[in-house]
Amino acid sequence: MNKVLPRLFTFIIGVPLFVGLVFINVYNHLPLHIVLILVSALAANEMHNMLSKQFKLQPKVLVISMTVLTTLMTSLYAIFGLHEALMNYVFMGAIMVCLAWEVITSTEFSNSNSNILTSAFTILYCGFFTAFIGRMTIIENSRMILAVYLLMVFFCDSLAWLFGNLFGKNNKGFIKASPNKSIAGFCGGFVGSVAIGVFAHFVWLDNSIFGENAPSGIIKVVILGLLTALGAIIGDLVESVFKRSSGVKDSGHLIPGRGGMLDSLDSIVFAAPIYYLSYTLLFTAK
Repeated sequence: MNKVLPRLFTFIIGVPLFVGLVFINVYNHLPLHIVLILVSALAANEMHNMLSKQFKLQPKVLVISMTVLTTLMTSLYAIFGLHEALMNYVFMGAIMVCLAWEVITSTEFSNSNSNILTSAFTILYCGFFTAFIGRMTIIENSRMILAVYLLMVFFCDSLAWLFGNLFGKNNKGFIKASPNKSIAGFCGGFVGSVAIGVFAHFVWLDNSIFGENAPSGIIKVVILGLLTALGAIIGDLVESVFKRSSGVKDSGHLIPGRGGMLDSLDSIVFAAPIYYLSYTLLFTAK
């Protein structure tokens, strides 16, 4: 029961809230960009707290600031139509700032490697990956593209949980990072993500978000769903590795029954670049 209630909360409150947010297309999804900036800051804070249990780290303010800067630049790119390359330059610049900080402030260097690597990783995972959601706001029909993405991840997570509970009792434990995960659960996740893609293909065909109504279009949708589900599943497992390595049960205590920001958005963050790149290559590449 203690796991059922958070799932119900996610479906009744979380899913409509997040999906509804992407349909508020004011100043090219300004409300969504504000949320993404906040998410990157909270995620970076939780990551810093977890990593601090094993490593000496650079100042939290520095790491969070550089992480948020990466997400912020994506928002400015989307809202004001800045050059896309600026996002990559800012990401590289944020890591360079952390490198320069180590050079300027360190008096002994036994922890410099871990300082630099943990800062760069936090900026990458909590900032750069999250920023790919912001990049989706530039794509034509962005509201539907974002809605499909979020629903793919939500249904992947939910059906993985449902299939795992119904059919996974005898096929658990083959992933050491998360022994309660089962083959049946993973199959359910793929089914959920692909089902959302196929449903959206037929419902929103007139908006051409998935191309023409042809067998090749359906195949592309299935591939997109499979890749997105794979990203969401791996993202969930990666978060389990972080927590096991840090010796914590949850990344934080922000959301009652769910843990921290990373606990709730691990799949969304990890799957974002996979969905964005897959959609771009499958449906917009000439």
